[in-house]
Parts: sequence; structure tokens; C-alpha cells
Amino acid sequence: MGNTTSCCVSSSPKHRRNNHSRLESYRPEPELSREDTGCNLQHISDRENLDDLPMEYNPSDHPRASTIFLSKSQTDVAVPNKRVREKRKSLYINHHHPGPVRRKYSSCSTIFLDDSTVSQPNLKYTIKCVALAIYYHIKNRDVDGRMLLDIFDEKLHPLTKSEIPPDYDKHDPEQKQIYRFVRTLFSAAQLTSECAIVTLVYLERLLTYAEIDISPANWKRIVLGAILLASKVWDDQAVWNVDYCQILKDITVEDMNELERQFLELLQFNINVPSSVYAKYYFDLRSMAEANNLSFPLEPLSREKAQKLEAISRLCDDMYKDLRKQAKKRSVSADNLTVVRWCPAIIS
Repeated sequence: MGNTTSCCVSSSPKHRRNNHSRLESYRPEPELSREDTGCNLQHISDRENLDDLPMEYNPSDHPRASTIFLSKSQTDVAVPNKRVREKRKSLYINHHHPGPVRRKYSSCSTIFLDDSTVSQPNLKYTIKCVALAIYYHIKNRDVDGRMLLDIFDEKLHPLTKSEIPPDYDKHDPEQKQIYRFVRTLFSAAQLTSECAIVTLVYLERLLTYAEIDISPANWKRIVLGAILLASKVWDDQAVWNVDYCQILKDITVEDMNELERQFLELLQFNINVPSSVYAKYYFDLRSMAEANNLSFPLEPLSREKAQKLEAISRLCDDMYKDLRKQAKKRSVSADNLTVVRWCPAIIS
């Protein structure tokens, strides 16, 4: 504070008067361009954050980017053969009555709902949808092919002691085979349905970050690494690596540890899954299931379930009652006029 060059002295009224006395009348000067000034700096409007640009095209990070599995399932040509289409139905739909599958529609007297929600998806059908998404990833992979990392090569790191056929990387796995592999891991480790969606997020993030394709030679180890990581991030009581060795009898703990370590490094240790991204993957899985006749089981709305929905509606109504009062009392201008409308839901 005692320094003569401090800001207090330089901003004193005395100094301000002397400075004003030396000011000359303002003369506008011609505007100088960047070339005249020799300044090559970009304007702020011309700058782009290069680190954020890839996020727009990475579906596992950006909520507005389209998921890879949905686009690959849509590029797949509609099944021209009726026999193949009926076979796909038989793999994924439980026929309770003989004859063609008829879709159920709600009416004035009966409302059909499935038990799958974004917060609590149906475990069985979510695993089926994830297996179908992996199938489309393998089937519609790049024709030229990309590099195959050794850590995911099943020939270098086999999951079983049985001899691997020499042409194991030439034949695409069937949807049923993928579903059985994923279902076995989820059933033995008692994983949740939400973990299946996070597994698909990590799988697509790996393919994008590492710039690799999932193929018949590496799909099992990639799926295993994604499930391993998703179970540790999502579940409070995660499954240890040694537990997976009890499920897959011929794999070692050291191999599981190395698989997890390299998987994390390829993900650049980005294991965050925003809620918006999770919801996008859930609804895209439902869209893919609808396009492939893999519908979630529908049940008529019972009186007990309607009462539960009504109780939840009342609870939410009480929680947001104070917010409604604040919104109604808030004053707004004519330029930014907002009207809050509340419509009660009636379930009879």
C-alpha cells in the first residue's frame, strides 16, 4: 500500500486532472485491417474448439449424435426372404399361440403397457436388444477392415481351452450365439438391465476412440471387457475379476486385469455416461427392436398397477407444488412472456 507506484496513487483525482489537461480533441482514424496491423490472431468468432468437435459425432458422449448400431441396423437391407424374417421372429419372440404374431393395441376399455422403463428396463428383452445391436455391428462392419488389437484377439487370448478353428474369423456369429454369451455373463454375475445399456455405450465408445471394428475374431473379448467395466462403474457391488474367471473357467485373473487395463486406456479413462446419453441409447434400442419385430411384452393395465401410477403421480405433484407456485408468482415482461400450464393425467 505504501508503494508510490500502487494503483491507489495512479488513480487519484490529482492525476486524473493532469491527464485530462493533456488530452487532445478526438480525431477518428481510418480503420486498420489485420494485414495492416500485422496481427494474425483469429477473431473469437473464427475460432473453433477442436476438442469439442469430435463430441458432435461421438454418440457415446454427445446426446444429439445418432447411435452407431441404429444407423447400421437401418442400413441393413430389409429382409427379402420371408423365411429369414420368420426365423428372426422365432428367435426373439415367444409365441404363446400358433399362427401369425398380432400386435396388441390399446382401446377405450383396455390399456396395454410393457414393464420396461428408462429407469428400470426389462432385463431379458434389453439383453436381446443389445445382442441384436452387437450383431449389426459385426455384420455391417467396414469391408476393408481395420486393425485388430492383440488384447481382443481370441486366438491370442482364448476364452476356452478348446481348439479354435482356423477360419474362426471368417464366419459372423448368429444373433442367438451373441445373446447366449451375454445372457450367461449377466445371469451368472447377477447384473442389472441398466448395466446392459452402459455396456453398449462403452462398446461404441471403444470402437470410436480406438478406431477399430468389432468382428468375429474379437467380439467376445470386446463384449467381455465392456461388461466388466460397466458392472464396476454402474453397480454398487461390482463383480470382481476373479468372479468372471469362475464363469469362464479357462481364463486367468491376469488376463482379465490386462483386458480391463487396456480397455480403460483405449477409452482414455472416459467412463462417464450422462443421463441424456443413457436415455438416447435406451430409446434407440426400443426403436431398433420395433423395426426388427422384437417387441417388449405387453400386458393389460391392471387396477393395482393403475393405483401405483396414480400414487406416483400424486407424489410428483406434491414435490413440484412449490415450484408451480413460484412459477405463477414470477413476474415476466411482455418480451419474454411465459405461461405455465398444468394438465392432470387421469387414469381410470
